Amino acid sequence: MSHATAAPLPAPLTGDQARLLSQFAADADRSALLWASGYLAGMARALTPTGLALATAAAQPTPIAVQPATIVYGSQTGNAKRAAEALHAQLEAAGLPARLLRADAYATREVANEKLLYLIISTQGEGDPPDDAIGFTEFLLGKRAPKLPQLKFAVLGLGDSSYADFCGIARTLDARLAELGASRVLPLGEADLDIDSIATPWREHALAHAKEYLKPAAPAHLATVTPLRPHAAPTWTQDAPFAASVLANQRITGREFKGTGFRRYALVDKDIRHLELSLEGSGLSYEPGDALGIRHRNPQCLVAAVLVATGLHGDALVDHDGHSLPLSEWLSSHRELTRLSRPLLASVAERSGAQDLAQLLQPGNAELATLLGTHQLIDVLRRWPAQWEAASLVAALRPQVQRLYSIASSRKRVGEEAHVTFDVLHYSAHGTDHLGAASSFLAALDEDASVPVYIEPNERFRVPADSSRDILMIGPGTGVAPFRGFVQERAETGATGRNWLLFGARHFNTEFLYQTEWQEALAKGELHRLDLAFSRDQSQKIYVQDRLREHGREVYDWLQRGAHLYVCGAIGMGKDVHAALLDIASTHNGGDAGAASDYLSQLQREGRYARDVY
Repeated sequence: MSHATAAPLPAPLTGDQARLLSQFAADADRSALLWASGYLAGMARALTPTGLALATAAAQPTPIAVQPATIVYGSQTGNAKRAAEALHAQLEAAGLPARLLRADAYATREVANEKLLYLIISTQGEGDPPDDAIGFTEFLLGKRAPKLPQLKFAVLGLGDSSYADFCGIARTLDARLAELGASRVLPLGEADLDIDSIATPWREHALAHAKEYLKPAAPAHLATVTPLRPHAAPTWTQDAPFAASVLANQRITGREFKGTGFRRYALVDKDIRHLELSLEGSGLSYEPGDALGIRHRNPQCLVAAVLVATGLHGDALVDHDGHSLPLSEWLSSHRELTRLSRPLLASVAERSGAQDLAQLLQPGNAELATLLGTHQLIDVLRRWPAQWEAASLVAALRPQVQRLYSIASSRKRVGEEAHVTFDVLHYSAHGTDHLGAASSFLAALDEDASVPVYIEPNERFRVPADSSRDILMIGPGTGVAPFRGFVQERAETGATGRNWLLFGARHFNTEFLYQTEWQEALAKGELHRLDLAFSRDQSQKIYVQDRLREHGREVYDWLQRGAHLYVCGAIGMGKDVHAALLDIASTHNGGDAGAASDYLSQLQREGRYARDVY
């Protein structure tokens, strides 16, 4: 076993003590070092004040212990986690005491004794907290939250201004902490998808404040000791993705057979694809439940439409943010051309002089949400024409948003590959055809093409560590993707727990995704139960939440016996499923709705109820 050279040991150790301790540290393994640190700390605490004073009389003055700052984060896709980790690293590098906790690992009773709290939280959907912060949020907003006159705090919110309630949960918690008597040390930070433009200066201000408020955790010569478990940065990231080769790009939806003429079929309504990518040579690894980040190029037809609508030339050279590129390249690879944002709409309103658009942007105007949900960029540019310069357009558009797709495979079965399932977005609106930028890019990929990818871990969405646990998986439409990986993983590892899948779509004949695979999994005993909900194959629509209620007794029994529950798919579906679960828990616990809500919250805190909704 090789070890790094031990650092010189400071007073108050004698020469022999220093030599013996250095020899032990050089020979011990990690577990021995961790055990010894606890043992020695216990001995130190056992000393009487008199004995301790005598033992340290000749030593340098000991710094006064300072309660560490606490950084709590709530993250749905990993961005808030990374921002929190960055702040924690900055505080540690400055020798300041700090601890970092995910919101569902934070003991809420401790908030009454906190002195300095940094809260970094993303907003999910329209003002909701991420799943790992639901319990934390409910506590702070509830009656049990204590008064906090001793607390100093700062909140950084991460959001998406294409939603009307931008950074909604961060605003709510920032106001609530102040209402409870806490003192705000920094203004609320509200970061859009270009996170660093807000998060970086917010962290710098937080660090500056912490230096004033906190004493160093240890003398400078001790603050630079290398931690036992340094964090290794991933090789491939969002900014430096890996070029993955396309192995297969297959449509897995069909056309409805009409039956009255020779091979008469309806037009293709849904185009859902199964994409297989090679990760060979990348060193990338993932677990079922993780997501694959993809950097796409915007379709050329969309770029051309924007140029026509603005009257600009694609070959115009634009200098922006330290880069000099033709406008067409900015629009193809570096700017968001489908999703809207409030700052963009404000620029359009100013340039076009459109009073109706300016009115929509007024605080509290509920019609803004409708605009954001029904218009793409091209619709706004056509509806409110304005004079643009190439540089102004690039500055007004938000940076391109990277798309995340749930990985639909297990490495234990597919090796150095990653599979994803995606719906190719295409629809008509405002008199023209519309398409999804990323899904159209992926759909057009031929075999042997390559696509830039990286792994986005999702630590809360994992198969149980205890393989004897049963799992219930609820995944309509493309939400079924991660559960393909779950079933593969559980089969390959010999898990003894049962697997129950509830899948839903509109039509059995055309949208039963991975039908053959599920049938084979049932036959092999890899899948133990499959319940289906095809909403439009009968006069009365049936959804997965309806199937849940039908089998409520069994669902409740599985949960009572320790099963893990997973939900993946659209945000609206996730809310409907949650309501069904509340009904089930209330029905079978004697009708106590409050206890049913507490029950689901407890399952979430235990990691037995996980959601990946978008």
